[in-house]
Amino acid sequence: MIENTSPIIIGCDHAAVQLKNIIKDYLETGKGITVEDAGAYDDVSVDYPDFGKYVAEAVSIGRMERGILLCGTGIGMSMVANRFPGVRAALCNDIFAARMSRRHNNANILVLGGRVIGDVLAMEIVDTWLTEPFEGGRHQSRLMKFDRITVDG
Repeated sequence: MIENTSPIIIGCDHAAVQLKNIIKDYLETGKGITVEDAGAYDDVSVDYPDFGKYVAEAVSIGRMERGILLCGTGIGMSMVANRFPGVRAALCNDIFAARMSRRHNNANILVLGGRVIGDVLAMEIVDTWLTEPFEGGRHQSRLMKFDRITVDG
């Protein structure tokens, strides 16, 4: 599988700063991927929607192709990110979910729970997410339908 080395935007809340920094270093140093760090930068309490919005908006408008978000469980960041058009954020706290999020759903934002997974598993999830291709085919038509869903439709 070929790894996508295009830049990534990454953001987190105070609960996941340590894991965000580990992932950022891993991507930049270990993979040669440019990372835009959207914060948070320390463990002082912050509101995760602010960071989720910044990352999701960058992906939604096409400024960035993909992103990574982290918070304590990943649930809140997933909820924020998926409010943006064209964003397919997937909470993946295991390798199988990361694989399927790309293969079947073409996820463009990976969401991780900083209090749920450890450093080693996080790197394995990130590696899987970076290298797993989208299958297209029947999954493409589902994504097109997914993008047309509205409250009225």
